[in-house]
Amino acid sequence: MQPVAYIVSEELVRVSSLLPSNRNRSLLVHSLVSAFGIQSLALPDGQRCIKFLRPRRATSKELLAYHTRDYLDFTLNPSNDYEDLSQVAEFGLQDDCPPFKGIQEYIPLVAGATLTAVYAFKENICEVAVCWDGGRHHAQKSHASGFCYVADCILAILALRRLPPSPSSGPPRRSRVMYLDLDLHFSDAVSHAFHNPSVTAMSQVLTFSIHHAAPGFFPVSPLSSLPNPEDALFDPFTLSLPLQKGASCRTFARVWPIIERIKDTFQPDFIVVQCGVDGLAGDPMATWNWSIGGLGSLGWCIDRIVHSWSGKKLLLGGGGYSSPNAARAWTFLTSVAAGRPLSLDAEIPDHRVFPLYQPSFTLDVAAGNMQDQNSNEYLQHIEDVFGRVQAILQRLSGESP
Repeated sequence: MQPVAYIVSEELVRVSSLLPSNRNRSLLVHSLVSAFGIQSLALPDGQRCIKFLRPRRATSKELLAYHTRDYLDFTLNPSNDYEDLSQVAEFGLQDDCPPFKGIQEYIPLVAGATLTAVYAFKENICEVAVCWDGGRHHAQKSHASGFCYVADCILAILALRRLPPSPSSGPPRRSRVMYLDLDLHFSDAVSHAFHNPSVTAMSQVLTFSIHHAAPGFFPVSPLSSLPNPEDALFDPFTLSLPLQKGASCRTFARVWPIIERIKDTFQPDFIVVQCGVDGLAGDPMATWNWSIGGLGSLGWCIDRIVHSWSGKKLLLGGGGYSSPNAARAWTFLTSVAAGRPLSLDAEIPDHRVFPLYQPSFTLDVAAGNMQDQNSNEYLQHIEDVFGRVQAILQRLSGESP
């Protein structure tokens, strides 16, 4: 068993901790991982479970694989004073994405961190990689959006589909990449980047976003609704599963077989999982009521993906606006990915940000009492819709791109 590649460096933590929407969250996450001694976890044979990899900065060429030159020239210019308000607005550097000190470092370093994981796959260093500072799924081709300044998810998918497929993938074909987004918010940038309603054969990329959608809830997109094969925008490789308020472990356990069936039909060589934690109980978004432990929990989902699914897996971060709870969740998921899950009853070790974990001072994220509004009738409707989608995918599965 290969160790899990964990992408981190002091520079990445410092720069990521400057992100306006998540000040110091990166510091909390990596400090808690270290405090629990996850870097020292070992298998019964003594082999280390975690291999730390230092990220490199993405090159201009790598960033230009998706982003426009104008956007990069503007955001990466070290002498930019952001006084030209028309350009500031054009490139989305306002409202939820203000310019900030360190943005010129942040964009290439976060993109490079996620691409370092792709490199680890290419060099067969690991089967599973973790980059909690990545997962910026709202960043658009030519502008920042939704707290996201760089489209590292898209850059990773573009790079992964150029790698050779798994040796066990059967007849010769190009690699397939499945992107699964577990964030509270729809993966608009990623889904739109690969959306192709005129597709007639098996695609190299399948995006699947599980999220909350409601009138006025960010981001507003026609692709955030349940797929409709009769709709002109329908693409069986761009899938959405919107859940109502209060979505809990019970709901995720109910819909999870849908995801498994789509995965089995698509047969990906690489799986990119955006592990946003803004749907957990206690998050300021206060929309879902998800947990990190138990049947149907976030931890349960990641355990199944990492230890039961074929292919190489990349776990990314994302939303999460209670920084202590984000640190709890991603520390626990790191231990799950490593095959040595921590006890959710474990006490938070004493370290420099220990007081932030009051009042429980334990690893688990406290359960909420929000009512799950995903009725049996709604979930049955979801199952019926995806039954039709899967049938379409099965018809296309005989043809490789």
